[in-house]
Amino acid sequence: MSRSLVDSTLFDPIGPYSHAVRAGDQVFVSGTPGVDPATGQLAGPGVYEQTVQAIRNVLALVQAAGATERDIAHVQVNLVNVADFAEMNRAYAEHFTQPYPARTVIGIAALPKPGALLTLNAVAVTSER
Repeated sequence: MSRSLVDSTLFDPIGPYSHAVRAGDQVFVSGTPGVDPATGQLAGPGVYEQTVQAIRNVLALVQAAGATERDIAHVQVNLVNVADFAEMNRAYAEHFTQPYPARTVIGIAALPKPGALLTLNAVAVTSER
């Protein structure tokens, strides 16, 4: 199976990776921080604002691949400070609908983007259409 790049207008990746790729009926979204694509800066200093922007970024990538929020099967949240879980969870619940995607939350030490408090990565599956 081959993979193809999902074209997006997000910020430039900071390494040798793609923001998202399609492989067959699946869309794989890389760890995406809460960076505003219009400015290239973090959406705010808090985890709530960064979570909202990271979700918007993930949804933009999924939509660029021809999928929707309803096609997202799994989300992984990489959270720098697990004490921020409640605020991340609040933003998450405001932007995803039931049945929610399966989710994993992992506490991590740091991220390459200074000030970034989390990243989200996701897998969407479009075969049931």
